[in-house]
Amino acid sequence: MFKKILIANRGEIACRVIKTARKMGIATVAVYSDADRRALHVRMADEAVHIGPSPATESYLDMDRIVAACLKTGAEAVHPGYGFLSENPMFCEMLERAGLIFIGPPVEAIRAMGDKITSKQIAARAGVNTVPGFDGVIRDVDHALEVAADIGYPVMLKATAGGGGKGMRVAWNEDECREGFVRAASEAGSSFGDDRILMEKFIQEPRHIEIQIMADSHGNVIYLGERECSIQRRHQKIIEEAPSPFLDPETRQAMGEQAVALARAVRYESAGTVEFIVDAARPGQFYFLEMNTRLQVEHPVTEMVTGLDLVELMLRVAAGEELSLGQDEVPLDGWAMECRIYAEDPLRGFLPSTGRLIHYLPPGEERRVRVDDGVYEGGEISMYYDPMIAKLITWGETRELAIAHMQDALDEYVIRGVEHNIGFLGAIMAHPRFQEGRLSTNFIAQEYPDGFHPSCSLQEDPALPVVVAGIIHRLYMDRAACISGQLPGHERNVQDDWVVIINGHRHDIIVKPFQADCGYLVDYDGRDYRVTTDWSFCQLLFRGVINNRQVVFQVERDGVGYILQHRGNRIHTLVLTPRAAELFQLMPPEEEADLSRYLLAPMPGLLTKVSVQVGDSVKSGEELAIIEAMKMENVLRAPCDGIIADIIAKPGDSLFVDQIILEFAVEKP
Repeated sequence: MFKKILIANRGEIACRVIKTARKMGIATVAVYSDADRRALHVRMADEAVHIGPSPATESYLDMDRIVAACLKTGAEAVHPGYGFLSENPMFCEMLERAGLIFIGPPVEAIRAMGDKITSKQIAARAGVNTVPGFDGVIRDVDHALEVAADIGYPVMLKATAGGGGKGMRVAWNEDECREGFVRAASEAGSSFGDDRILMEKFIQEPRHIEIQIMADSHGNVIYLGERECSIQRRHQKIIEEAPSPFLDPETRQAMGEQAVALARAVRYESAGTVEFIVDAARPGQFYFLEMNTRLQVEHPVTEMVTGLDLVELMLRVAAGEELSLGQDEVPLDGWAMECRIYAEDPLRGFLPSTGRLIHYLPPGEERRVRVDDGVYEGGEISMYYDPMIAKLITWGETRELAIAHMQDALDEYVIRGVEHNIGFLGAIMAHPRFQEGRLSTNFIAQEYPDGFHPSCSLQEDPALPVVVAGIIHRLYMDRAACISGQLPGHERNVQDDWVVIINGHRHDIIVKPFQADCGYLVDYDGRDYRVTTDWSFCQLLFRGVINNRQVVFQVERDGVGYILQHRGNRIHTLVLTPRAAELFQLMPPEEEADLSRYLLAPMPGLLTKVSVQVGDSVKSGEELAIIEAMKMENVLRAPCDGIIADIIAKPGDSLFVDQIILEFAVEKP
């Protein structure tokens, strides 16, 4: 076994590999860029080597610097994690020339499966079902339009290299095909250094199901069940689970056997994943999508249901050991669910969010809950890398219990300082269609066609936030009544009747203590609620029992009101006396500033292109600028017809949220 390994990655996956290596008694070396100088993976590793500036192209993608770090520290092998150099055959060859071991598959397998065109041809020869499409590289826009016309719309344009939703576009007509080709090629070039694009028929109601395989250098290949990865946004997975609620045993076996056949065809070793799309309308019809020759982001759900440590197996296989179990010995127990926690704002079109984690309090880990993260309270979420903060994984004996545990864990996950998608994930968990398992990769587009907003969340019991807000305010008032130095005979008395205002609606409640220090009786809407809690004012989580039911709410003071978070809802509450509530209803609403004359940066990022000049006339929907943020290109378009009056930002500028890019004058009718 290795004595020391280097992890050529960052963030949560670097921390994940370090944990297993430490358990096995293997020393670890971390690498870091300028932006990651104080990162968690640097703190956790036994040694750390600085490898360059913040941009990934000058640090984590710099093969020479990583090999030099290995030689400097005496590392014997390199674990690549996922992303960056994990599927780069040139990196594997460079390591081999330096006498270092790559903890992953052979370079020939990476090269064969890393090209989507080649991999599709190999899969077909191995007897694996493949998607109809064009088995070559699309040369240019005209060629793309020609091929799309032959295949028939809709079509999928996607990079021949890489993954993670980058360099992928669905086109439903010629205009979308023309622009989709340009954008996909540009993203692929900047993300993977390879701008080649292929085209396939787009399956309109697919489920994304993948098979985890493990192979050693002794000819043994097994599959470790499947993962359902259909909940996606812009081709980026958000929620994964194992097993799939859709597959029957026969289809599961057929997919597993095809995955093993493909692995054998390329003489695969190490962990790998064969991805399939399954026609939701026709059970049993599945098609090869691609093979990821690395550890997947969602590998923890497989670990939770099998009890196996995939990183440990990768290390043992790389060291030449034989797999310790056969296909019939693969354990499958219960159900696991994973949510990806992203630094993004669902209420602003899921735009990336960067900044400092003012508060970071993940739920406690136990048999049913696991958190894979690479951040800490006070750390930074950088604009240079992927926006994923952490992965939250739960386990239950059944799918229903796994979902319930996930809902509780999301309620307990406290993040302040950057925007995040926990509310959106909570809303999906509570969605009836998700709970029934009626999934497809179109789920989010179909269920949230106008984006995500507060009204999208389902409140399982609308009385709960009213009761909790009333209790919290009563606790504040009771504390205020205990202030010292009050004049005798003029002590402050706390009343029992209050009004909770949520979204402009009035809720009359009565809150009375019924147990010393921790018990209250709330009368609301003709029903009594007995509440016990030991919540105090410094705590971000309100934990209590309401009518014999455990509840957890996140609490944030908002001026004189409170923001409560629960089950995907972010609820602004205001608790007033009855007289103050009457006066509050008479207050005029605050008017927002008119910013319609400006194009504002909707996210922090790099302004890569300004597509117009001063004096240009633009039409609604016309491209104005492109911002690159967290490895994705975002096109900003004109909200209406107008004339460009002034251009304030220039290409190359690093923008903050709501920074003015340009000003335009609306044309007179």
